[in-house]
Amino acid sequence: MGKYFGTDGFRGEANVGLTVDHAFRIGRYLGWYYGKKNGKKARIVIGKDTRRSSYMFEYALAAGLTASGADAYLLHVTTTPSVSYVARTEDFDCGIMISASHNPYYDNGIKLINAAGEKMDEETIEKVESYLDGNEGEVPLAVREELGKTIDYAAGRNRYIGYLISLATRSYKGVRVGLDCANGSSWMIAKSVFDALGAKTYVVGNDPDGLNINRECGSTHIENLQKLVREEKLDVGFAFDGDADRCLCVDENGEEVNGDHIIYIYGRYLKERGKLVGNKVVTTVMSNFGLYKALDEIGVEYEKTKVGDKYVYENMSANGYRLGGEQSGHIIFRKYATTGDGILTAIKMMEVILEKKMPLSELAAPMKMYPQVLKNVRVTDKRAAQDDEAVQAAVKAAAEALGDDGRILVRESGTEPVVRVMVEATDKAVCEQYVDSVVRVIEERGYKA
Repeated sequence: MGKYFGTDGFRGEANVGLTVDHAFRIGRYLGWYYGKKNGKKARIVIGKDTRRSSYMFEYALAAGLTASGADAYLLHVTTTPSVSYVARTEDFDCGIMISASHNPYYDNGIKLINAAGEKMDEETIEKVESYLDGNEGEVPLAVREELGKTIDYAAGRNRYIGYLISLATRSYKGVRVGLDCANGSSWMIAKSVFDALGAKTYVVGNDPDGLNINRECGSTHIENLQKLVREEKLDVGFAFDGDADRCLCVDENGEEVNGDHIIYIYGRYLKERGKLVGNKVVTTVMSNFGLYKALDEIGVEYEKTKVGDKYVYENMSANGYRLGGEQSGHIIFRKYATTGDGILTAIKMMEVILEKKMPLSELAAPMKMYPQVLKNVRVTDKRAAQDDEAVQAAVKAAAEALGDDGRILVRESGTEPVVRVMVEATDKAVCEQYVDSVVRVIEERGYKA
C-alpha cells in the first residue's frame, strides 16, 4: 500500500484527507501519462456514487484530464463494477470510480481501474503518488486542438445493465425480491435489472439525497432488509453497499446470508456441475472457520489471501480460479467480472435458487457460522505491537488452547493505526476470553494509543 492509495483506492474525508486539489492533480497526471505512454489522446471513463462530494470530485478529475489533453467519458451515478466493465470492454486507457464504498457520506474515495478492468497496478499508482508529492515535476498543459473534452457516456452504463440481464439463466417471474440499494450507486440500476428479468421487486434505500448513502441501510445495516423481507413475506433479499461492489443476502425467513455463505453455496453449485476450476475457491484470512469446515465436508479446497478483494482477485487470476471473495460480500465471479459486483452476485444467487429449486435458507443451512469476536485496539505502532515477543507469546498460547476447534488472528488495519484481534470458536465466551487475553498484553506492553 502506498502513501495515499490503500487496498481500495485513495480514501478520506472530502476536502480534509482527500481534497479537490488531489482529484484535479490525479486527473492531470493520468491524462498526461496515458497520452504519453500510448502516443495518442487518452480516453478515460469516470463513474461516481451519490455522495454530495462526488460531483465536486467528478468535475475536478474531468478538469485535470482535459487540461492534460485526455477525453473524459462520464458515466455519472453508477457502480464500481460498471466502470470496470466499461473500461475493459470499450477500449479505455483506464477507469476512475469516485466512491468511499460503505463509508459515511462525508468520506469519499478515488479508485483507479486499469484497461483490463482490474485494480490499478502498483507501479502506476506509485507514479501518481510521486506526482502528488511534487516529485515528478509539472506535466505540460494541453493547448488549442490538443485540449481534451468531456463526453456524456450514460450509454456505457446502459450497456452494463444489458450485460447483467444477459447473465440470468431463468426468468424471475413470480419471485418476490427485496433490494436495499444503500441510497447509493445501485439505486436505479438494481431495480432495472430485476424488473427486466420479471421479478416483483420491493426496494428500500433508493432515495439518495447526497447525505444518506449507507445511513442505516445497505449491506452494513442488513437489519433494514431483514425487516422488509419479513414484513412483505418475500422470497429473498439482496443488500448492496454504497458503490455496489458488495452484496449480502437475506433468506425467506429474514436471516442474513453473508459472503462466506455465498462462497459456499456457489462453490458447491460449481462443483456439482464439474465447473469448479482446480476444485478451489479463494478466501481471505478473515473468512469464518465455519466456511472451511463446510468446504472440507464437501471436498472443496481453498486458498487464503490477505484481506482485500484486490488480493483475492490476484490469486484467482494467477491460478485460473473462478470463485473467491470476502465475508463482507465482495464476491468475484472471474468468468464474468474482474471485480466484486453486488448485482452480479445477486444474479448468481438467483441462479442457484432457481436451478436447484431450493430456498436460500436450505442452500445456506449446511454451513454453520462459528461465533466470532473482533476487537480493534488503537495503537502507537502497529508493527511493533504485533512483533512484540510478549504479544506473540499470548497469541501462540491462545492458538494452542483453541486447537482444531477455533482460531485466532491478529492483523493490522490497512487504513488506521489499529491492530485487530479476532477469535473464532464454538462458544462466544471462549472467543471473548482469548481476545481479551491478547488485548490485555498489548495494553500492558504500552502500545495502546
